[in-house]
Amino acid sequence: MKMRSFFLIFIFVLSFYSGFDSAYAHSMFNSAEQVYGGYRVQVATTPEFPQIDEPSQFLLRVTDEEYLEVDRFTMGIRVYYNDQQVDAIIPTSVESGHWDFDYVWRNTGNHIVKIDLYDMPGTDGILTYTFNMGTQSPFGVVFIGAITTGAFVFLGVMLYIYVPRISKKSK
Repeated sequence: MKMRSFFLIFIFVLSFYSGFDSAYAHSMFNSAEQVYGGYRVQVATTPEFPQIDEPSQFLLRVTDEEYLEVDRFTMGIRVYYNDQQVDAIIPTSVESGHWDFDYVWRNTGNHIVKIDLYDMPGTDGILTYTFNMGTQSPFGVVFIGAITTGAFVFLGVMLYIYVPRISKKSK
């Protein structure tokens, strides 16, 4: 009977798992990096899948090929959706290797983001880096949480049914 009580508690705890926020040591899904012209540009969004018409953050980092941050750079950004430019951020001078700024995505789906580095030492002209960035509908998080919770509940029910049978057979 103790085993069944344990599994009931286990199932109860797992059913609430999707509501917890956790820190992960993996690279974010909506992130990428590209090396071109002797410089590495890394881009990400937070949250990983931005919601439409809600503020998110655009995270950029510029390093050399050996991951040493570039002290100063000038960068502009162009955002495309369905092969149409939908937004542009004018060239901005950044005094550190990071540039984080707020951004609001207006369309659901895949966007092409072109990042232009201007007047970098050792290069001629503009270096353009191209990235795919995705957004998600407001119901995407609910859907992922429901699927995850359902999978854990199913696992708990299967364990609740079959583990007592296996332990009875082994005795």
